[in-house]
Amino acid sequence: MRSFQDYLTTPAPQTSRSELMTLVRAGEDTFLELKVKLSNPERIAQGIVALANTGGGVIVFGVNDNLRVEGVDDADAVRDELVRICREDVHPPLFPFIDIVAFDSGLRVVALEVEGKRRPYRTPDGRFFLRVGAEKREATREELSQLLDEARPLSYENVPALGAEVEDVDEAHLWSFVREFEPDAYAAPRAGAAYPTAEVLERDLLLAVPAATGARSERVAPTVAGLLLFGRDERVAELLPRASVTCTRFAGDAAQAQRVETVELSGNLHTLFESALRFVERYCDLWEKRPRQPRAEAETDSPVAPRANYQRGAVSEALANALVHRDLALAGVATRVNVFDNSVEITNPRRTAGFAPALQRAIRYGIQQRLNPQTASVFRSPAYGLRLPTGGLPMLLRESRLFSGRKSEVHAVNDEFRVRLYGV
Repeated sequence: MRSFQDYLTTPAPQTSRSELMTLVRAGEDTFLELKVKLSNPERIAQGIVALANTGGGVIVFGVNDNLRVEGVDDADAVRDELVRICREDVHPPLFPFIDIVAFDSGLRVVALEVEGKRRPYRTPDGRFFLRVGAEKREATREELSQLLDEARPLSYENVPALGAEVEDVDEAHLWSFVREFEPDAYAAPRAGAAYPTAEVLERDLLLAVPAATGARSERVAPTVAGLLLFGRDERVAELLPRASVTCTRFAGDAAQAQRVETVELSGNLHTLFESALRFVERYCDLWEKRPRQPRAEAETDSPVAPRANYQRGAVSEALANALVHRDLALAGVATRVNVFDNSVEITNPRRTAGFAPALQRAIRYGIQQRLNPQTASVFRSPAYGLRLPTGGLPMLLRESRLFSGRKSEVHAVNDEFRVRLYGV
C-alpha cells in the first residue's frame, strides 16, 4: 500500500477509483477521515481544521464505518458546500482540491484533499483542532504554542550574519554574560584548550547556526543577533555596516540648522549604547530628577544656547529601544540621534505597514511589539552589563512629561519610528 505522501504526489489530475479504494481499505488514520454524508457543516469544519493543523490529509464522503461505499445523494452539492466551508468556516481560508469519483454501479463519492500550508487554522469560534490517529481533538496550550511558533516567519535577527565566524565573537564579553548564570561554567579548561564558544552560542544561547560550508562541516556561524550582541566592534562595523548609528548636534531647533558635529558610531550593541549616551551627554545634562534651576540664564546677546536638561531614564530607554527594536532588514534607513537646542530626536528603521496606528497606540500602554525578541531579551538582561531603566515606552513618556512638562512625540511613518524628547 502506498503512503499518504505517495498519494499526494501522484501526478494524475484526478483521483482514480483504485487510488481511492487503496486509501479506504486501510481505514481511518491520522491522514484519512471517512464520512457517510455531509450533514453537520460545523463538525466538518472542525475535521478540516484538524487535518490542516496536523499536516494535511483526505476526507472521503460516501463511505460508511464498515469501509463500504454507499455514495452521496448529490455529489455536486457536497462539493459546493465543501468549497464554502473551506473559504468561510476555516480561518485562514483553505483552497481545497476536490475530486468526485464515480463507480460503475452509479454511486459517487467526494474526496476532499486538505493541505496545511498556512497553519495554524481555526474554526469561526476560535477553536484549534488536531487529528491524532482516527480522532480529532482540540489542541492543548502547549500544542497551540508550538503551532504558533511554526507560523512565525524567521526573523532577520535569526539568519546567519554573512561572512561572520565564531572568531568574530568577543569571548570575554560572551563568557562574562554566561557566568552571570553559571559562575563555574567552563572555569578551568585544559591547558591549551579553547573555550567551547561555538557550542555555547549554538546550543545554549541559540545565537549561531551551522555554517553553510558543507554537509559534514562542524563549524557554526553567528546569527545577526549573535554578532550584534557579542561581536568584536571592528567586525560588526565591517560585516553589518547598517547597524551603525549616526549622531548629530544641530545649532538650532530643526534639522535645517547648522551642524555642530556629526559622528558615525559602530560596534556591537553594548558599545553603541554607551557611545550614543556619551554623545548626548556631551551636549545635554541628564538628571534623575528635575533640577531646581533647569537651565542657566543665558545672556541675551550670547549666540550659544544653554545646555538643556533631560530625564536620564527616558533618554536611556529611548536609545535602548532604538537599538534593539530597529528593523535591520530595511536597507537605506539608518538609526539617527539628533540633538537640538531644546529636544533630542531618535529615528529608527521600522516597517510601518501594519504597525501604525493601532499598534502605535498599544505600545504606549506597555503592549510590546518586539521585532527582535531574542536580541532584546539578552540586551536587557543585567548579565549583559548595561544599566538600563525598566518600564519601557510608558515609563519614557511618563518620566519625560513629568520632567519637562511637555509630552514626548511618537510617530511611525515612512518606515521610520521616531521619538522626540523635550528638555528644560
